[in-house]
Order: sequence, then C-alpha cells, then structure tokens
Amino acid sequence: MTPAAPGAGGGPLDDRLDLALRLSERFGGAVRGAEEFRGDLAVTVARDRLHDVLAMLRCEPDLDFAFLMDVTAVDHLAWGRIPRFDVVYHLYSLTHHRRLRVKCPLEEGDAWVPTATDVWQGADWFEREAWDMYGIVFEGHPNLRRILCHEDFEGHPLRKDFPADKRFFLPRPANLREQAPAWVRERAGGPAAGLISD
Repeated sequence: MTPAAPGAGGGPLDDRLDLALRLSERFGGAVRGAEEFRGDLAVTVARDRLHDVLAMLRCEPDLDFAFLMDVTAVDHLAWGRIPRFDVVYHLYSLTHHRRLRVKCPLEEGDAWVPTATDVWQGADWFEREAWDMYGIVFEGHPNLRRILCHEDFEGHPLRKDFPADKRFFLPRPANLREQAPAWVRERAGGPAAGLISD
C-alpha cells in the first residue's frame, strides 16, 4: 500500500489507510494484508474471522457498507498459487462513498466460507452463483443450489480445470413449479402462472 504523503491529511488515501489499520487492530492476524489499487482498497481476511469482519463493515455506522455489490471467486490454478481460490466481496458505502474489496483465500480441498445472507439478504443469489460456477460452499446458506446451470449439470464451469469443450444435455425437463419458492407458487394464479405451469 502506498503511504500518505507527509503533511497530507483527511484525503481519500488516508481514509483507506485508516480503515485497513482499524481492521488490523480489531482482528489482528486474521487480516492478512491490505493493498490499494487504482483508488480502491482490498483487504485479505482469514476464513475464521471473515463473517465478523463483514458484519462489522456492514453494521458500524461510521463504516456502513450497506451495499453488497457482488460476491464472486477467483481460481488461481493457472498461476499455481496456493491456496487456489479467493472468495471476493465487493462492498460500497452509500453514506461515505467508499468502495472496498474483501478477499478470503481458500484451499482447493476445503473451499467453504460462512454465508453472509444474515448480513446482507442480497448475498443469497450471489453466493448461489459462486457455488454454481466455482464450487465454493457457503455454509449456512438457506437454499444453496444451482442458479445458472441446470440441476443435473456436473462440475463448476468457471474453474480453470473445467474442460472448455465439455457439453451437457438436459436429461429431463425442469419442473419449474417444484423449483419455485413457496411465495411464487402461492401467487401462481396471476399473469405469470404460465411460467411455472406443470
């Protein structure tokens, strides 16, 4: 991270440095690093304190990262990096106009993190997509199932070792009524009824 220029105070870089320092002081060695790139701060956090860090960032009023923009993953297989995966949370504070990335490294055979759906409800579909595409398990997620690939799909297509020419055919038609949440089934008598008919 680039240090602030001597005598500079109260600028955006200082704010980012202050946030990184605050997280380090609060969570100690669980905050494994911080880097600033093109105006954005990214902090790397160990899995055992990840949920606590996310909850602090969301709930403390002077931070107020209320907007979870995305949850995704990165597969570092091509570069041979160990641990192989990062789960990445893209956060934004509408109050303070600040952006932050939180990264959590995961080993290939132990690729799971706790769900953040209790911190941001909007994490629900983002986590399902990261599981579907990368095979990252979000422990405690209320409905962790595929969201982009069909239920019988095998593998996780954004992993670097997934065969690019592999083809799948849907062996059975999807029963959308079975897959729809209860509140959709209850309202199925309306104009969208045809979308989930048996």
